[in-house]
Amino acid sequence: MKNKITKNTRLAEILKKPENKEILAKYNLPCLTCPFAGAEMEDLKIGKICEMYGIDINNLLKDLNKEK
Repeated sequence: MKNKITKNTRLAEILKKPENKEILAKYNLPCLTCPFAGAEMEDLKIGKICEMYGIDINNLLKDLNKEK
């Protein structure tokens, strides 16, 4: 069983799985192309990012936590 991704999961942890990057891109997560995010990934929590950019956290978490 894999660890469940929550709104408090850090972006760096989520990006350890390459397939998660595709899911984040589907939601137009700006951090994937932001040069500043690279330096802050260890501190950025997915819930806060979604809040800042108006991304639906519930649907995103559902997609990230789907069994593959």
